[in-house]
Amino acid sequence: MPADLDLRKLRYFLAVAEHRHFGRAAAQLRIAQPVLSRQIRALERELGAALLVRDRRRTELTPAGEQLREEAAPLLARATAVQRRVAATARGGAGTFTVGFMPGLTVTAEVRALREANPGLDVEVVRTSWDTQAEVIRDGRVDVGYVRLPIDERDLALEPLFEEARVVVVAADHPLAGRPRVSIEELGDEHLLQNPAAVPEWRNDPRGRGTRHATEVPALTVEEKLEYVAAGRGIIVLPLSTALFYSRPDVTHSVVHDIGPNRVCLAWAADSRSRLVRQFLTIAVETHRLGTPRQR
Repeated sequence: MPADLDLRKLRYFLAVAEHRHFGRAAAQLRIAQPVLSRQIRALERELGAALLVRDRRRTELTPAGEQLREEAAPLLARATAVQRRVAATARGGAGTFTVGFMPGLTVTAEVRALREANPGLDVEVVRTSWDTQAEVIRDGRVDVGYVRLPIDERDLALEPLFEEARVVVVAADHPLAGRPRVSIEELGDEHLLQNPAAVPEWRNDPRGRGTRHATEVPALTVEEKLEYVAAGRGIIVLPLSTALFYSRPDVTHSVVHDIGPNRVCLAWAADSRSRLVRQFLTIAVETHRLGTPRQR
């Protein structure tokens, strides 16, 4: 019989795989380096495979190690999700259901409908971001999430809900300010203050212009990005509802007419068997079908 996987050893292995160094991994885990080395050797014995190649300067992954690295992270995320859901149910009696949502979206109607259908259920909401919208579903911090594509769809199930135009946000004194419509070509030389993966059309400019982004600017939230835009440091591309929600007098927005719309989906863990997830999905689809306002 194969040995049961030890989740603690998997966490130790992922730390080494991330740092490619036993000393730094041990420091992150707050354990002694010899202890970490013993745990990794024990994991290799249990799996019957060498996971790491070590020398004095660096640690590299074997092909088996690469395979384990790819599979261990989602496995640990799912284990963490189970722990969170069980603990929440134990604390809350009827349980807790958590809904994630991206800036510019509202979930009030769906949350109220789910609560009314399940007296005693504690329904919570969590504001997510471009970087966390998928992660919080995988690790169980939320049961379902309203996500804006594109995202890493690994281990997730998605249900399309609606689409909306994307706009470029510029400073009020920018040469493009006041234009109702602009093209993606006109933005090729601009400084994009966000992850280029969020605007693949800009990143994939065939002339290679759309290759810069503000890695030196720690603009992690919409509010921070808008501060840099207002200061003339660059531009951002947002869904229309987000730009309207965060409207301010020192920035303006224009529709980018030649790129596709932003697509909003409901997402949940692909292996979920939760009755509440299925119920919420039905509510969300019906709410959108009836045209209930969904934008701030």
